[in-house]
Amino acid sequence: MTEASSKGPMPDIVNLDRATFECTFGRGCEGVCCRNGRPPVNREQSKRIDANIEKFLPVMRVEARAVVEKEGYLSRRGTPEEPLVRVVAGWCVFFNKGCVLHAVGANEGDKNRYKPSACALFPLVRDWRGRWHVRQHGYNRELWDLFCLDPGASPMPSRLSLQDEIALARKLMED
Repeated sequence: MTEASSKGPMPDIVNLDRATFECTFGRGCEGVCCRNGRPPVNREQSKRIDANIEKFLPVMRVEARAVVEKEGYLSRRGTPEEPLVRVVAGWCVFFNKGCVLHAVGANEGDKNRYKPSACALFPLVRDWRGRWHVRQHGYNRELWDLFCLDPGASPMPSRLSLQDEIALARKLMED
């Protein structure tokens, strides 16, 4: 039994049977989704990051750490309920040869412990009607020009490659 098929109802992901996706971070991709990445952070996620910021600072890029120590990791962009993470030198402040939040969380046993849900779920997203879909070029007016969102970039069915993300979407639906 796969993780995504255990417990609770499967989220209805409207294009799951047609979409292809394979994350190749460290195998050809160096984290392009974090380039100019400004994920939204809700209050719960922000509290978790705030309570653990001292764990992240030592492994952040020097220039990102300086900005975060002076101005914080949240920008004035976004909404009051979900401000966006800052970008420094073209990268999310938490990017340093990979996601700092992911690395620290993984070292503690849960890669998603500190990550904003938008990052942990990528490339799954909900549209304005609340319907889940896999981000793909040519689907639902996708604008982000990442090579991994090109359906021709990988033959890997999203149903197989996104097991962790599907399980997380299920958990978020239950909460």
